[in-house]
Amino acid sequence: MKIILLGAGQVGASVAENLVSEANDITMVDTDADHLAVLRDRLDLRTVCGNAASPSVLKEAGAEDADLLIAVTQSDQTNLCACRIARTLFNLPTRIARLRSSDFVDHPELLNLENFAVDFSICPEQIVTDYIRRLIEFPEALQVVDFADGALSLIAVRAFEGGPLVGHPIKALRYHMPNVEVRVSAIYRQGEPIIPEGDTFIQPGDEVFCLAASANIRRVMRELTHIDRPMRRIMIAGGGNIGLRLARAIESDYEVKILEYDKRRAEAIAIELHNTLVLRGDSTDENLLENENIDEMDMFVALTNDEEDNIMSASLAKRMGARRTLALINRKSYVDLVQGGHIDIAISPAQTSIGSLLAHVRRGDVVAVHSLRRGAAEALEIIAHGDEKNSKVVGRAIEDIRLPRGATIGALVRMEGATEDSPGRPNVLMAHHDTVIEPEDHLIVFCTSKKLVRQVEKLFQVDFSFF
Repeated sequence: MKIILLGAGQVGASVAENLVSEANDITMVDTDADHLAVLRDRLDLRTVCGNAASPSVLKEAGAEDADLLIAVTQSDQTNLCACRIARTLFNLPTRIARLRSSDFVDHPELLNLENFAVDFSICPEQIVTDYIRRLIEFPEALQVVDFADGALSLIAVRAFEGGPLVGHPIKALRYHMPNVEVRVSAIYRQGEPIIPEGDTFIQPGDEVFCLAASANIRRVMRELTHIDRPMRRIMIAGGGNIGLRLARAIESDYEVKILEYDKRRAEAIAIELHNTLVLRGDSTDENLLENENIDEMDMFVALTNDEEDNIMSASLAKRMGARRTLALINRKSYVDLVQGGHIDIAISPAQTSIGSLLAHVRRGDVVAVHSLRRGAAEALEIIAHGDEKNSKVVGRAIEDIRLPRGATIGALVRMEGATEDSPGRPNVLMAHHDTVIEPEDHLIVFCTSKKLVRQVEKLFQVDFSFF
């Protein structure tokens, strides 16, 4: 695809890195020439220096024949204006805007074709907030992502010595949980992917990805890892956009404290929050953490704008007795370096939120994309269209589908009881070798490497005879 990317910040750079690796034609626009030069040297892309909402700049970037515009600058106004100009002057087919303000969610009519002409909007801060909230609900998990509107969940857990299934083959799952359908989609051992078979033994330290109906996730986790007591006390370092959103989302269910260094910001968020204790102070201050009983905290979440502070405060909190720690870290290399030590979970906001964008870039009818293992792997929810004549998957058993090695179909969601007035109810089916794919099934495909994604997309594309 020919894609124009507006904004070379953390989100823009991460999007560019992902899209360039898939052989897309990328042009990036930003006002910072030095930053663009760094990205141009590192990535195979074209750059244009200028105002992203300027018609002449968009024309120079190739808006006249581009397939997709992704506006992810720091300014909502710039992103909205760029989408409107791209539609009015260049008739650019698809326009995606990053919108940080929640006002536009409350007034979606502003984004329609007659107004700002935004096809899809994303809010990375809200995506990261929802992601962290899921990790608080499932504190033993390394990653939790949902498919099919929450009917199906994919979890990643670290197998521990003494777990009921650890030291046993995967096929033993059916005896441990005879009434629960579960699929082990992938295993990473010492960083290397293993394609799971029924006779594959799970070893201590393995990173195991499991698919199951969302209602059964806790039972599945109990087979692989130690289930701690539920979370009750949460301390958040940083009262910025994500910290405030997270506190607002969880304060009715947990005992929440926020540490914010800036006095004015602390006063402002104290007014907005109702059941959260807002404290002014430095999250790397050992005395402050001790006075606020850090050793009684179930989770310490470091969400400041300074990733070094997040690493330091989360490590300090762990050393002082916090049960579990999470740190927000922008640089992917740092994430790989620190996770698993004093920091239980390190997340990159750009990698966490990029799936919402990738779903609109993928070929075929891709409903959802989740970036896994800091971008190394992907899980896709793809709708199967067509019939036996014009599709390579519909009407075929899974064992007859020519998936590339490293890609697996873990589960599918089939809508049952659909009528003209109702879409029906989702029925989650775990994938077996003899499961036959039907039209409009939602398939969950796990790719151990991003390099496999293009082959999977081609597999699901229907022939021209379908149209």
